[in-house]
Amino acid sequence: MFTTRPEILGTFGVVTSTHWLATACGMAILERGGNAFDACVTSGFMLQVVEPHLVGPAGEVPAVFYSARTKRVEVLCGQGTTPAAATLERYRREGLAMIPGNGLLAAVVPGSFDAWMLMLRDHGTMRVRDVLEPAIHYAENGHPLMPRIANTIAGLKDFFETKWPTTAQVYVPGGVLPEARKLFRNPGLAQTWRRILQEAESAGADRERQIEAARNAFYRGFVAEAIDAFCRNTEVPDESGGAHRGVLTADDMARWSATYEAPVTYTYHGHTVAKAGAWSQGPALLQTLALLKPFDLTTGGPNSDYFYHTVTEAMKLAFADREAYYGDPNFVDVPLDTLLSDAYNDLRRSRMSERASQDLEPGRLTGFEAQVDRVMETLARLSPVTKPGAPTNEPTLADMRASAKRGDTTHVDVIDRWGNMVSATPSGGWFQSSPVIPALGFGLNTRAQMLWLEDGLPCTLAPNKRPRTTLTPSLAMRGDQPYMVFGTPGGDQQEQWQMMMFLRHVHHGANLQEAIDMPMSHTQHFPSSFYPRDRKPGHLAIESSAGRETIDALRARGHDIEEVPAWSVGRLTAASRDADGMLHAAANPRLMQAYAAGR
Repeated sequence: MFTTRPEILGTFGVVTSTHWLATACGMAILERGGNAFDACVTSGFMLQVVEPHLVGPAGEVPAVFYSARTKRVEVLCGQGTTPAAATLERYRREGLAMIPGNGLLAAVVPGSFDAWMLMLRDHGTMRVRDVLEPAIHYAENGHPLMPRIANTIAGLKDFFETKWPTTAQVYVPGGVLPEARKLFRNPGLAQTWRRILQEAESAGADRERQIEAARNAFYRGFVAEAIDAFCRNTEVPDESGGAHRGVLTADDMARWSATYEAPVTYTYHGHTVAKAGAWSQGPALLQTLALLKPFDLTTGGPNSDYFYHTVTEAMKLAFADREAYYGDPNFVDVPLDTLLSDAYNDLRRSRMSERASQDLEPGRLTGFEAQVDRVMETLARLSPVTKPGAPTNEPTLADMRASAKRGDTTHVDVIDRWGNMVSATPSGGWFQSSPVIPALGFGLNTRAQMLWLEDGLPCTLAPNKRPRTTLTPSLAMRGDQPYMVFGTPGGDQQEQWQMMMFLRHVHHGANLQEAIDMPMSHTQHFPSSFYPRDRKPGHLAIESSAGRETIDALRARGHDIEEVPAWSVGRLTAASRDADGMLHAAANPRLMQAYAAGR
């Protein structure tokens, strides 16, 4: 099979992420004796510097990991909750039908910093200085600005200068646009991190006490105070057409912390895949596997119309159930055991046929009929139907060209020589989402846009609730041994691209790089998780490299084809460990920025 670059092989350690500098800094930590968790935290902070249009310091991060010390697979939830004042009544008084996708009203508690600190404290070996110094260096001294970021800033220059002037001060300093491939600096962010580091080290020499002091500086100290003051005192224009203050407070931040939980799992052809719970979209991948289990996906090969069609139709059913049932399990009853059961999916599978479905069809479980009806009625009123090619909200790579305003996501996977492995998907707080807080050098995230201002839905807005995030890292066991970590940016497309890579690896023997390089597809048949919740019934975007015969056959099956350029869909990374200790890693060549390293 053709690949654009070699699959990385080694035994010492591998790091793969959506930016080469994040990968290099994570690998440097392994070389210094750190473990996979130290390296992942380092890469996570680096991504906030080098991909600021995709993730920021006030974003969130879920991670799924295996610890060689505890011998357990766990999920780390770094998804912040809504503010205490985020009530339906409060938002309805603003005359809103939906929570806007940018500004301040959609801001939730920043989750990633606490998650990174917990990972470092509980599973890492290094100090706060070790994992923050690379990010501080590149924020302070500059990093080569990718053309995509420069173009995004150029497209938003007028908006920043007239509507969000604090963002213009950082990204269009003095009215001058930053140049692609030239050094770009964010000294305000570097200063914030230096102050956190100073407060951490003032706690003494003990590593854990330093980490706790850093957490306090962010959530109960100067960072929380600056966020509180900005939300109280600043009125910000947003997508609703109006201007609003935020409701996030220092008290919201002080009461929140990242948490650990058991993963949700499903066993498929000898592989047990572990995902975050129904506060993410992770179980949709597991349900798709349950739907696909009886099919012979080797039929016609990994680039056949049968492969694309069968996977797409299974995804449509799983994502319809996501819409009807998923939400924060601390607030709603999510019947995951039923949704992932073979008996239920045997019934759901009967809805699949040789023709592409045009309908959104969630299953109707006993006791949930009224909820499903409310969800479908809401979608009929508020989820606009658009045509293939129209820009979506957290963009696929294919339509980022048409909608540079939107942000996206990043990803990092690490495995070390001791067998620790971690997959993390940092996102949120990109510079398009919310204006920069001058005292900090970064803005807030807007994940609350995934909640509804309608009563009785699993994702109805409520105080202290986790939005149902699209962020969804993956870990797979082979038999009873931890085997692979993988993931991708891409909003609602994350599960779809991961699924295609995983199936090609499992069923067709493709190595990690081969599986990533193969032509990709996805559907936007179901409602977007992002404002304004649009959907494209029957849609299937597919790279032209799939070939005319395959694309024409899919069109003949009834798919509403959006043919997109080759090498334009997907941003996958993956790493695996064989039973003999051989490590593998691969990264997506699309966009020319993701990289895998190892030895």
